[in-house]
Amino acid sequence: MQQILAEPAWAKKLSDEDRRGLSALFWSNVNPYGTFRLDMDKRLDLGQAAAVPRPRTPADTVARSVTDAMKDFQDSTDSQ
Repeated sequence: MQQILAEPAWAKKLSDEDRRGLSALFWSNVNPYGTFRLDMDKRLDLGQAAAVPRPRTPADTVARSVTDAMKDFQDSTDSQ
């Protein structure tokens, strides 16, 4: 296909829109990042260290902010 499109007769017939359309045809099979094969029937061996945290709740945010405020207060009184 490249040889045919390189001929001067075709170069005159193709518009910019035609060339843009052909560009996808040439580049659609190129994967610059490589191929990643996933086997969805197998689990990843992440070991014991990979614990999945639970989603945070609004109560976690309130408890954390109270704890942080208490810590900040203690730090400020300790430094006096």
